[in-house]
Amino acid sequence: MSISQAVEVVVGLIFVYYVLGSLVSLITQWINEAFETRGRSLERHLMKIVGDRHVGDFVKLPQLQALRPIRYKNMFSVLTSATEPKKLEKIPAAILVESYFDFVGLTASKEFEANELKELINAFPESEGKQAMLKWVNQGVTSIEELRKRTFAYFSGVMDQASATFKANARSFVIVLSILLTFLLGTDSIQLAQTLWGNASVRALAVAQAELVVQQDDAEARMDDLLQQLLDLNIIRIGWWQTELPAANAGWAVWASFALLKFIGLGLTAVAVSQGSSFWYDLLKKIVAPSRGGAVASDEAKG
Repeated sequence: MSISQAVEVVVGLIFVYYVLGSLVSLITQWINEAFETRGRSLERHLMKIVGDRHVGDFVKLPQLQALRPIRYKNMFSVLTSATEPKKLEKIPAAILVESYFDFVGLTASKEFEANELKELINAFPESEGKQAMLKWVNQGVTSIEELRKRTFAYFSGVMDQASATFKANARSFVIVLSILLTFLLGTDSIQLAQTLWGNASVRALAVAQAELVVQQDDAEARMDDLLQQLLDLNIIRIGWWQTELPAANAGWAVWASFALLKFIGLGLTAVAVSQGSSFWYDLLKKIVAPSRGGAVASDEAKG
């Protein structure tokens, strides 16, 4: 395959961002599963529906218990295959409506008089869901089916909010973890680009591994594979351990310039890694796959 030196440098950078981004994604997934952050986010939004003190009883309904994901008990359970149900992470709005109506006692009857319905709703646990019901009844809604339709729309919005909250929290964590990993390894994009530009063997190895990733046609990667890719590329040396410091007697201007470039280089890496492995994987496919296709076509023409 014949790729220009500049493109090889770009491919090498993207490959490093992909590997580091994959590490961040895997660590984030482990932490989210260990602390059940998605389930905790959902519970906070269920409190709006049934009240703070009644969430525990609400999620014990059989139809909701059946939705709990099954995962390993802890990090060591992968050796013993010990699993257990975890916190609810997602509830379809239709099931949530039926569960809520069961919980508050609105399932059995089709129609109520307005006063009867108000009396029943006033006995609900104090929550935003209760206030929404009372507001609809005060507006003249007494049909159970109409209440069901409005509740479905309301609960759909609450579930969307729960999902958005989790994604926002996860995104913040990815950004923080990207910064920590970047500074831990000292992976400076400027220094890395210089190394790739000046070292043909490292550049060729990075391109070869990028091609291998694209050939596998799978954006997901295992931790041991990622660590091996880092070791093969010797990325650890392309960091703090290979940083060439200015001479001790260099002037303050030299040191200031060095510190500024190092800060910018680390910042660029952190921003790039926080974009996620999928972003860089898709970009690798767009750059490497056409190049490989062109090389094959060229070889066939020569043949």
